[in-house]
Amino acid sequence: MTKRFDVVGIGNAMVDVLARCDDDFLGEAGVEKGIMQLIDMERAVDLYGRVGPAREVSGGSAANSIAVIAALGGSTAYVGKVKDDQLGAIFAHDLRAQGAVYETSLATAKQKAETGRCIVLVTPDGERSMNTYLGVTEFLSPDDIDEAQIADASMIYLEGYRFDGPESHAAFAKAIAAAEGAGGKVTLTLSDPFCVERHRDAFRDMIRDHVDVLFANRDEICSMYQTDDFEAALAAAAGEIEVVACTEGAKGAHILSGGERWHAPAKAVNIVDATGAGDAFAGAFLWGMSAGHPLEMCGRMGCAAASEVISHIGARPEADLMAIFEEDGLV
Repeated sequence: MTKRFDVVGIGNAMVDVLARCDDDFLGEAGVEKGIMQLIDMERAVDLYGRVGPAREVSGGSAANSIAVIAALGGSTAYVGKVKDDQLGAIFAHDLRAQGAVYETSLATAKQKAETGRCIVLVTPDGERSMNTYLGVTEFLSPDDIDEAQIADASMIYLEGYRFDGPESHAAFAKAIAAAEGAGGKVTLTLSDPFCVERHRDAFRDMIRDHVDVLFANRDEICSMYQTDDFEAALAAAAGEIEVVACTEGAKGAHILSGGERWHAPAKAVNIVDATGAGDAFAGAFLWGMSAGHPLEMCGRMGCAAASEVISHIGARPEADLMAIFEEDGLV
């Protein structure tokens, strides 16, 4: 039976506040370089006041991936919570403008929390240090999961960051049940090694019992399987999951499935802002899968999309990805 959606993503609905800074600023502001830190509203206001000129763009890890799929012509939808406020309107407009369906009910003015935002500090080496105020997206609940919409998707894509929330695990469980009940695949991104540290047991249960496709980078997968041996971590994941897609920065990506393994080389590019590289990789990979391309080709598509995203400020593509794929002989 034909499904309405290729992929439905569920994650943290965020607006990214992107600003450049140097390493000295990170030290003075107490920001740990290269990772995502959760902050409260007071800290968000303080950091925002410290940074220089900034650019506000819709973000959120899974939302970025969904935007890539939509940009490539895939049929897709997104589930994530924002408030009926200025940043919430920016988020909804940007995602819908990409062609994605976004119907999650808005949090009302009665909710004290605001639309989530991530203050992304980009240093000259292109590394990004993310400071995330979750806001209302933390309160995504099972009530926000439309089982009919989930059942009408070939795949669902779950964002590991969304495990940070009081009802998130229940919301994911509801989505997984709806997807599996309708023959859909479950895909997951681990998001961040510290996120894995916080929720390893829950991740392990989900991976073992439900996940068909896993996205991770080297640090995340090693954290997941509690080893410094990258090859051992890959082997452990491949023993549990149908498809493993693991990125390794400038070394490209490793794809493992059914006892086979492929390497997708990274495309050489001047790194301007590493924000969203993994999101773009996952989005292009999932689009490739949904379009029936071989896994090796999906990996190369993911690397091409990631290279485009890190060549400019912001976590979403600015160039025509399909044109890039055609130029690279991928489609």
